[in-house]
Amino acid sequence: MTLQTDVTGDSKYVPVLDHGFVGLVDHMGSDADIVSAARVSYGDGTKSVREDRGLIRYLVRHKHTSPLEMCEVKLHLKLPIFVMRQLVRHRTSSLNEYSGRYSVLSNEMYIPNIENILPQSKTNKQGRGGVMTDFDKQVAQDLIKHSTEVSYKNYQRLLGEDEYPGFSEDFPEDGISREIARTVMPVAGYTELYWKQNLHNLFHMLRLREDSHAQWEIQEFARAIYKLVQPLFPAACEAYEDYIRDSKTLSGMEIELLQALINRSNEFDLSFAEAYDHIQAQFETEAAFLEHFRMSKRELIEFKTAFKL
Repeated sequence: MTLQTDVTGDSKYVPVLDHGFVGLVDHMGSDADIVSAARVSYGDGTKSVREDRGLIRYLVRHKHTSPLEMCEVKLHLKLPIFVMRQLVRHRTSSLNEYSGRYSVLSNEMYIPNIENILPQSKTNKQGRGGVMTDFDKQVAQDLIKHSTEVSYKNYQRLLGEDEYPGFSEDFPEDGISREIARTVMPVAGYTELYWKQNLHNLFHMLRLREDSHAQWEIQEFARAIYKLVQPLFPAACEAYEDYIRDSKTLSGMEIELLQALINRSNEFDLSFAEAYDHIQAQFETEAAFLEHFRMSKRELIEFKTAFKL
């Protein structure tokens, strides 16, 4: 496998980041295949559902996932290694990746744009956020670029592709083995792979990687994947958006608080925000409020964010 560099004009490919892409190689199945699989499983019990769309929405809403597994997509991806390491955590796929043991690695490196260089977040240990001067952003970008260039230069020296005066005259003409030379390469380097996954597991991956809390770079790849997949399974993707991507699962404590808000809002003709303040005023401290509803501070913040309180 060799790294592909240009996908311009190919409707089956979506460029991502500076050198990456997502390509649709093949797919199996359609919305109709999801319906057929469900009706085999449920038999006469689904005949009351007259529309395929209605049945698909029922399946996704109630987490009957096996009919979705009848459909698959095969993707061609080119992405930075650190993004690949986040993607490969989704172990429900079949994949084959470019090998740095067999082949010489590309010199293409991901260099983040200035606007994507930010401080470490104060509230999210995994993320970025805050303010930096344009000057410091530029210096940081220059450091990243310089580091990748030095790493690749050393990689070439170890492979014997570039002379290095530190080696003796006996240094092998073909350098050291590729499997060891690659150890100097940064995770900013690009890799390439084929990725095959059924629709149920693809939806699970997309829900996590399209989320605003995911790293921005993998969000970009998730959005590109969805752009290619959505036209293939329009009804299933519509259900995914409504019942998975844009939905919220409530805990028992959140349901209890939500019900209290509804009751208070109805009783005193208050908005939800007013009802929340009304309930909270009954407690001497926020700690007492949290203890009553059996919630942590973080859970309460997430609840208030979800319902714009």
